[in-house]
Amino acid sequence: MRGRAGVLAAVLLGTVALAGCDRGGHTDLGLALSTMNNPFFVGIKKGAQVEAKARGLKINITDAQNDPMQQINQMETFTSQDVKAAVINPVDSDAAVPAVGVARRAKVPVISLDRGVNGPGADSTIASDNVAGGRLAARTLAEALGGRGKVAFLEGQPGTSAARERGKGFEEGMKAYPGIRVVARQPADFDRTKGMDVMANMLQAHRDVTGVFAANDEMALGAAKALGRAAGTSVKVVAFDGTPDGIAAVRAGTLTATVAQQPELLGRQAVAWAVRAARGEKLPQQVKVPVVLVTAKNAAQFDK
Repeated sequence: MRGRAGVLAAVLLGTVALAGCDRGGHTDLGLALSTMNNPFFVGIKKGAQVEAKARGLKINITDAQNDPMQQINQMETFTSQDVKAAVINPVDSDAAVPAVGVARRAKVPVISLDRGVNGPGADSTIASDNVAGGRLAARTLAEALGGRGKVAFLEGQPGTSAARERGKGFEEGMKAYPGIRVVARQPADFDRTKGMDVMANMLQAHRDVTGVFAANDEMALGAAKALGRAAGTSVKVVAFDGTPDGIAAVRAGTLTATVAQQPELLGRQAVAWAVRAARGEKLPQQVKVPVVLVTAKNAAQFDK
């Protein structure tokens, strides 16, 4: 992992521009985000803008508002702008296949960001190590519970690789703790309001839960609101993302911990990888970015 990180750092430090790129009225890169109604993706946007500016590139960043059809339209817009490469953060890993196809037919290389594409076409996928993060979340929650208890699991948006991989890691991690039982699990679509509603419904049938794993900070914050004073005290809550709101909740004790991604770094790397793809370089199929556990002991280090 360290060797790969070193390569990534070298790429990010480079100031190479797109070879042969004619920017006369055109856009160099396109970035199709699934939604901007989430602090994590705002962080990705910021990182991409910083890296593009540093390289003197024009980038068009769009918001699909969680509509996969919009991403098809956005890819068509990118190709009409003669972009040299495109980055897609899929709304849905299956539904992203036609959107990627639009770019590929126009011979535009595509980088998949944060979530994979369930089909051919993407030159490379850059994402956090979600499976490892899910295992880390399971271990953290189990240790906070002393190895015993009943747990509720708020899953992410169905159809996304991030939700699937975090769930896989969490399930694998929980196998090491036979004294803990997952008594309820349900998607809440990575959304805070839905997280609150799902948690409230779970509590109707399982008032004796002692732990919660939410596959992102937004759902965890919603769950914490439904739990009230129990959040972080009699009910341990572990989240995933490391957004400013999530980290603030860890510092306040509402969340026990969050597995932090690095959204700005992901955005910067997406631009760097897109530049390499545009230059015709052969890229690794998968690039996994490490995650970091944020607890009350180290949360201050993550303040911005």
